[in-house]
Order: sequence, then structure tokens, then C-alpha cells
Amino acid sequence: MLENAIKNRKVKIGIIGLGYVGLPLAVEIAKCGFSIIGIDIDSRRVREVNRGMSAIGDVDSQTLRKLVKNGKIKATTDHRKLKFCDIIIICVPTPVDVNKEPNLEPVINSTREIKKTLRKGQLIILKSTTYPETTEKVVQPILDERGLRVGRDYFLAFCPERIDPGNKRFGVLNTPTVIGGVTKKCTRLTTLFYKQFMNKVHPVSSPRAAEMTKLLENTFRNVNIALVNEFAQLCERMGSIDIWEVIEAAKTKPFGYMPFYPGPGVGGHCIPIDPYYLSWKAREYDFHTVFIELSARINEDMPYFIVNKTINALSESGVCPSTARVLLLGMAFKKDISDLRDSPAIKVYHIIKPMVGVVKYNDPHVPAFSTNGKKITSVSLNARELKKYDAVVILNKHTAYDNHLIAKHPRLIVDTRKAITKKSKKVRKLGAP
Repeated sequence: MLENAIKNRKVKIGIIGLGYVGLPLAVEIAKCGFSIIGIDIDSRRVREVNRGMSAIGDVDSQTLRKLVKNGKIKATTDHRKLKFCDIIIICVPTPVDVNKEPNLEPVINSTREIKKTLRKGQLIILKSTTYPETTEKVVQPILDERGLRVGRDYFLAFCPERIDPGNKRFGVLNTPTVIGGVTKKCTRLTTLFYKQFMNKVHPVSSPRAAEMTKLLENTFRNVNIALVNEFAQLCERMGSIDIWEVIEAAKTKPFGYMPFYPGPGVGGHCIPIDPYYLSWKAREYDFHTVFIELSARINEDMPYFIVNKTINALSESGVCPSTARVLLLGMAFKKDISDLRDSPAIKVYHIIKPMVGVVKYNDPHVPAFSTNGKKITSVSLNARELKKYDAVVILNKHTAYDNHLIAKHPRLIVDTRKAITKKSKKVRKLGAP
């Protein structure tokens, strides 16, 4: 019955979590003719979605507004609406706590809400990034309390999210989806569903394999970024090698090398978080992911390295750091987006603030952000403003930035992204003499 409903696109989809993963997914599925009930505990976000207003950069408000108007997307805070859904997708955050241990409360709470109205024939898909065995050992036991049997009465699978905020080339539809069902029928039904709107799907043998796939992808990036960050620090210590020149040279090799670039650290929901999910789970099997944990630590230390570099540069230029005025450029975690989740730039802000006289920021994509209950607002970026500061720290190479303007007016520049290509004595470039 569910199979035919999927083929005929008569199923109603419930998506729990309307953030960076859930809302783009909801829009793409709705555009293919499915009806979506979006559920979020944030009443403000729900109101915005129902007004057709998108706070997610990858979702166009005009497109969302049209889908809402046509009745294809409706948002609510009421989890009881899940009883009307044939397929439910969990897209909630999976953070770590202060001790860097997984916090699965959002997933557990969502699963408990699903259990209240779980009925025969429903397909549940976990999309939130997590450690291997979460689907089968955390989600499934809760759902089984309903008295239904997985693979016969209801169906359960894990399909990792692969969202890359700001990526103009790869989005929801053209990024292949990995699918791991608890049973073969779970995998088959989930694959059938995703084929209705995805260009390519890749089924694997189990949810565990799908969960580990996601962790491998992001840990791969974390490890390689850590490697090049350590190379950058070594090049600075040696005092005669430019890491950016070295990377460009290495890129000429047509095999066996993939370029990664140094910076102030890693951000976003996945790359800084996933290694800790993996290492935490590994300890259950008396296995210690030393290499992976080391790379995470190197990247987490980069904001401190950048701050120390800035303080030293101020001192060398004859400016007392404690009275210095510092401007940070780019607070989002990557280029050309507004996403502040786990941004290393925010960490740089907090580290340097008590060490200097004044610290301000500019980001054309982040007009303001809140920290410790205080709202911090972006300053304007012009020649007059740039001349006010003893040091400008470039933390993001946004396309909107006029690098010629930035290079011309400040007294000192600490460039962590190779934004300033012209050589200048006032520029201190990460990983270069």
C-alpha cells in the first residue's frame, strides 16, 4: 500500500526540524508534487515558514511562498499532526555537550513524539548526523514500544544529510543520497521514495553503514584541513616557505592529491562535531581514534593561533595590544553564507576581546549576532572605518569584499584566507613568512 502511494505521489511527508537541513529538503520534495507538514519547536520559525519567509540562505523565499500558497508546505509546532503523515523525516540538530559528548536529546524527543501516533505502514527516516547504531539502538527501541514490528508494520532507515551551505553547484537534488534500512524492505521503500525526487541514490547494507559513511566523509575533511593547518604553522616557524605557494604547486599533480586550505578553524554543524561522535562511539568498543581526535584538536586550536598571531603582529608594529582597536572581517563559518554555527570566527571574537582595547566586526551576510545575551552589530566597511583600526583580521574571503579597499587603508592586516594577493609589509599572512 505504501509502495503504490509513493509511486503515485499520494503520500504526505512530515519533516521534523525546519533548519538548514529540513527546510531545503521540504522545498525540494514539495516542488516534486508531495505535500509537506513541517514541524519545529521554534514557533517563530514556524510563523516565518507559513508566511513564506526563509531564514535559510539556500532556500529562496519566493519559491517557499509559492509552495505555501499552493498548500504544498505547512508548518506547525504540533507533533500530533504526524499521525496524518505516511513518511516522517527527522532533521533535528545533533550537537555535542560541553564535554564533547553526543547530545541526542533532539533525536530522542522527536522519536518519542513519533511513537505517540506511530501506525502501521509509516516510514521513518533519520537524517540527523549521528554515531553508528543510533538508528537501531536508540530510535528503533523507542518506536518498538508501540508494539509494532519494524520491517513488517512500520519501516525505518537512516539517510545522512549532505547539505553544503552556500554551494551553488551541488544541492539536495543532485547530491547522491546514501540509504540504509533496518530491513531489506525498509531500504527498498526508502530508495523508492528518494528516487521520486533525487537524481541518484546509493543503498547500503544497514543503517550502521550509512551512519559511518557520513562520519567518514566529514572526518576526512576535518583531518585534511588539520593537516594543512599544521603545515601552515610549520611554514611560519621555518620563516621562509609560503604554504599557499606550496599548495598551488602540489595541485599540479594530477593524481594522489586533493587541495585543502588553511584557515582560522572549521565550522558548521558537521565537520567540528562528527569526529567527537565517532571517537565517543569508538570508546564503547575499547578503540581510541587518536589520529582523528588529534586532527579535531588542531583545528579547534586554530582560533587561538590566529589571535596569538594578531597580538604578536600588533606588538611588532609598535602598538600596545591592550589598547588596540581590532576589526574582524567575516563571522560566518565559510565564504558567502550567513551561517554562524560553530564558526571559528566567533571563537576568535571571544578570545581576542579581553586582550585588546576594542574589537568590532563586519560581515555583509551577518548584520548582527548575539553572544552572552548581548547583541553585536556589524560595522560599515569603507575607507574611513578601516582607518580607525590598528589591525584588521580577515577570517572570511567573502565575494562582496573589496580586497583592494581592504588592503589599502588598514595599518596592519592579518590574512587567514589569502584574500590579499599583493605583497605588502603590513600584511601578515597565515602560513607565510
